[in-house]
Amino acid sequence: MLVKLYPENPNPRQIDLVVDALRNGGIVIYPTDTVYGLGCDITKPRAVERIIKLKGIKAKDANFSFICSDLGHISSFARVDNTTFRLLKRNLPGPFTFILPGLNRVPDYFISKRKTVGIRIPDNPIPLEIVKALGNPILTTSVKDEDEMLEYTTDPELIYEKYSELVDLVVDGGYGGNVPSTVVDCTETDPIVIRQGKGILL
Repeated sequence: MLVKLYPENPNPRQIDLVVDALRNGGIVIYPTDTVYGLGCDITKPRAVERIIKLKGIKAKDANFSFICSDLGHISSFARVDNTTFRLLKRNLPGPFTFILPGLNRVPDYFISKRKTVGIRIPDNPIPLEIVKALGNPILTTSVKDEDEMLEYTTDPELIYEKYSELVDLVVDGGYGGNVPSTVVDCTETDPIVIRQGKGILL
């Protein structure tokens, strides 16, 4: 199924279609503020396993990130001290993945060997409204392109053509970007940018 959503005004009925798919253990492709993401409800292990298989990786190497709806939501899944909270508040919503110390309630697939988690709050109302309506974070991993010139597929209709038999639903939120999020490790005394992407840290 291809569902059209407009970032400036996501239709609640269309959001409900996406949420229903996620609640039923489906996997979906959706826009972020960077590239298109592939995801599922993080509390659905079989859906996570489907994504692992689709990405062609081993479960132990997964270490997926997930999208939270706001800063308060993050504190349910990661430890955030005052300094880190101020950093997050300055930069989110935005094109960043923050690596934070994970809490016990985070499913194993999302906890690295260092007991850390990667968390996003993209500056795009579509994934944020999906997470709010769902009540759980959603997994986020980039939709890669086999084209040697373009690392990521930006056209949602081309994404649908390629993935319609592999996923339960594709959200068309307009053309996506081709630059991934900036990854920032917040587990040391000072934040460290471990991948420079679209976001410039404030």
